[in-house]
Amino acid sequence: MSNKIRLGILGGGGDSLIGVLHRVAANMFDKYQIIGGCFNPDPKQNKDFADQIGVNASRVYDTFEIMISEEMNLPENQRIQAVSVLTPNFLHYPMAKKLLENGFHVICEKPLTTSHEEALDLQKIQKEKGTSFAVTYTYTGYPIIRQMKDMIKNGVIGNIQKVDMQYYQGWINPIIHDKSQRNSVWRLDPKKAGISSCIGDIGTHAYHMLEYLTDMKVDKVLSDLNHLYSDNELDIDGTVLIRFSDYSKGVIRASQIATGEENNLTVAIYGDKGGFRWEQENPNYLYYLTNDKPLQVLKPGNPYLSEFSLQDTKLPAGHPEGIFDSMGNIYNGVAREINGEDNFKGSYPTLDEGVRGMKFIEKVVESNAKGNIWLSL
Repeated sequence: MSNKIRLGILGGGGDSLIGVLHRVAANMFDKYQIIGGCFNPDPKQNKDFADQIGVNASRVYDTFEIMISEEMNLPENQRIQAVSVLTPNFLHYPMAKKLLENGFHVICEKPLTTSHEEALDLQKIQKEKGTSFAVTYTYTGYPIIRQMKDMIKNGVIGNIQKVDMQYYQGWINPIIHDKSQRNSVWRLDPKKAGISSCIGDIGTHAYHMLEYLTDMKVDKVLSDLNHLYSDNELDIDGTVLIRFSDYSKGVIRASQIATGEENNLTVAIYGDKGGFRWEQENPNYLYYLTNDKPLQVLKPGNPYLSEFSLQDTKLPAGHPEGIFDSMGNIYNGVAREINGEDNFKGSYPTLDEGVRGMKFIEKVVESNAKGNIWLSL
């Protein structure tokens, strides 16, 4: 049998927006082989999709519980080793919990769970089992983001004094104004999405990115969220003030009703010696700013970049790398750990980072509910 990591997938079938991203990423470094899963809750669609992507019918399961039970009955050198959880938010916890309890490695979409309490439970089990667990904050996989992380760590821009994270989308704008439509979208259903839509979906990306890049932990948050309609329970827009300390502060701005915006994640980080700007929709350019030199533009694949950045660069300089490459680098980071290979710190977002993301969501929602007050993380 192939020495590739045997990968199972839960969800991500049919017209899933993220399913194809994960499948391509898993195959990018030739380190995984998709051998089974449950791709759709409808049995016929599940089997049809598995056939479409070439998964043997004997390893296609009607439920995740059946998958785990059947796989555990197989010899260890044949059973699935790692599982990608690509389902709506409310299924992350029960699936990941049972997978961890049975010793599987897990790659889970964000947000990690629908509550901080659930996230802490997964953290406890994972530490007991010693398995690998990644939370797919996808944008951390861009080579140029890893270059920025290295430069900040090495003091290139000095002490961080201001961060400005923006994540604007407009996809929910046509839906939110029609009551019948907004009641049919799972991201606006608290039973499926959890306590937040906008902050839980995209605000956590921005929050995680700023902690990933700076290696600093947010100390306090103050939020102002917008639901737009009184009968819409979950936020679809929000602004969060953040404090690392009394003299290092910033803002996270997130919206799903920014009309005309597509996937506008923008990073701006300023230290006392310089600053960085980066845009997800133009991800191969890192803008480096100082007071005494012209603007510098760094691009992936060039020999002046760090080992961490170059390890995850798959193409020669001048050949753009995109979202598939970014997710592929996260899968590669997990594979390197599973296989016992040397790995850079930050090669993939960990379960612990997912736990902090859940705490961030809860504190932001609580801050808004209590009248926009500062709360400690």
